[in-house]
Amino acid sequence: MERRFMITGGGTSGHINPALAIADLLKADSEANGDVCRIIFTGKKNGLEGELVPKAGYEFRDVESLPMPYKPTPKILKAMSANRRGKKQCLAIIEEFKPECVISTGGYVSAPLIMAAKKAGIPVMIHEANAFPGRANKLFSKGSALVMTGFPGQEQIFSKARSVVYTGNPVRSNMFGRTKEGSRKELEIEPGRKLVFIMGGSLGSATLTNFVFDMAKKEEFRDIQFVLSVGKHNSVEIKDDVLGIPNLEIKDYIDRPDLYMSAADCSILRAGAVTCAEITATGACAIMVPYPYAAHDHQTYNANSLASKGAGIVVSDDDVKAGKLEAVLTGLLNDPARQEEIRKASAGLAVKDTGKRITDAIKTALGNNA
Repeated sequence: MERRFMITGGGTSGHINPALAIADLLKADSEANGDVCRIIFTGKKNGLEGELVPKAGYEFRDVESLPMPYKPTPKILKAMSANRRGKKQCLAIIEEFKPECVISTGGYVSAPLIMAAKKAGIPVMIHEANAFPGRANKLFSKGSALVMTGFPGQEQIFSKARSVVYTGNPVRSNMFGRTKEGSRKELEIEPGRKLVFIMGGSLGSATLTNFVFDMAKKEEFRDIQFVLSVGKHNSVEIKDDVLGIPNLEIKDYIDRPDLYMSAADCSILRAGAVTCAEITATGACAIMVPYPYAAHDHQTYNANSLASKGAGIVVSDDDVKAGKLEAVLTGLLNDPARQEEIRKASAGLAVKDTGKRITDAIKTALGNNA
């Protein structure tokens, strides 16, 4: 039997990575049942999805779309025209491909495919990664066959969907089951050495980078090992005096953040949906600094969802710039009992069967829609 799915979502890695994870889950589940799985993604070829999706080995179709302005402006007409043309393109793909369902992880690029699917009578399923839903996902959830959520307690927000299931956000399986001692040994960190890990997301964070540069130079932090991931598009100049700091290790990108998050006495991180899922999967002791320019400030909602359950500390970007993070970090490093409390609370929120929850929810929704 051949299973056929169409998936959309793009603009940022926060939309694309969950979409790719869901594709991998559907493919693995199909193959485990002896089926063939074919998946087509739609999006913009000049967007990030146009780079990452083909790189992951999936078929990609370029579809026209433009974001709808938040306020009345002549750009609305241009966006509506582009999305109508994209919808027509998607209707042609649906007619040719005949998918069982369409799955969206959000972003304005998802609009044409969802509109086409609704017109063609194809079940629409949505995965919302954040604690504060994106505009496209919230709009198109009405009448959708299924909404899967990365954070709990969103049933009322998506009350117009036929089914809402808390699945969590998919992360790599090697994130789970790590211990602080095991990860420290794997990273060859000397016993008794305090470790602080800082990661500002795939693009890096000037706020966090500058904070670490300042802290690592201070005499009172000379015995602390700092490991900083500046991101591939780091916007902060790294001068010679910083490169010469003996207790500061700077990396452009870290492929195994789980090792550092589980090994660190404290991790200082942004609060994207996937990062929050990684925090709980690794049982990290985290200080979360939400990216202040994220749409609808959704990273603050993500961070507060964890912090309200004792699974981390939230410090605003403005407070970091105002010098308030240093006292928070010092207090946490000097309080191992508090670190352990946060670790336990964080690990307690981990959803270890996200993959099964997602594939089961999709199969159930398809069955109910038959």
